Amino acid sequence: MKDQRFKIAHKEALMGIGLVIINFAIWYGFAYGLGSGDPTKYKYVFGFPAWFFYSCIAGTIFMILLVWIVMKLFFTEVPFDDEEVDE
Repeated sequence: MKDQRFKIAHKEALMGIGLVIINFAIWYGFAYGLGSGDPTKYKYVFGFPAWFFYSCIAGTIFMILLVWIVMKLFFTEVPFDDEEVDE
């Protein structure tokens, strides 16, 4: 019988990979989308260029919240002890 812990770990690893892809897409989209123009025409948010603010500061805050939500809703506690099954 296959251990259920491996099934749970596999599911959670795929969620982690999904979070990394979302993080990279946000960072890349804002950094190269807003930051690829002429630097003299940049818009600023709290003194930072908009591309930097949205990709590095707001993106990080968003990802922290997203990871927290995923951890609370989808991740489960798994015991590390080997369970012996009586046959």
